Amino acid sequence: QVQLAESGGGLVQTGGSLKLSCAASGRTFSTYAMGWFRQAPGKEREFVAALSSGGAHTYGADSVKGRFTISRDNAKNTLYLQMNSLKAEDTAVYYCAAVLARNAWQLPRQEYQYTYWGQGTQVTVSS
Repeated sequence: QVQLAESGGGLVQTGGSLKLSCAASGRTFSTYAMGWFRQAPGKEREFVAALSSGGAHTYGADSVKGRFTISRDNAKNTLYLQMNSLKAEDTAVYYCAAVLARNAWQLPRQEYQYTYWGQGTQVTVSS
């Protein structure tokens, strides 16, 4: 069982930066592949980025490539999402998710591939 808790959301101006954190419970965080998703008002939840269990492999949605960076600190049981050059369309509730990795390079990109979810943190980008 893994419990996830996001933090770091807030209100930021266009072009600004935020760093989201996702704290995970348990002692086996390093065996989980992790991901970030987001859901904007009136839209379906969408994939943002994924990170392999060891942290060597990442994948990001086209909409965030070059602006967002996913990373993890396995010693701190924490997943991060550094968001730069924020745009109004990045406004959403951001969720972290976890799944027990099948291998060291697994990068799940679909919601159904994840087992555990956090409650979400709101990010609002204003102009």
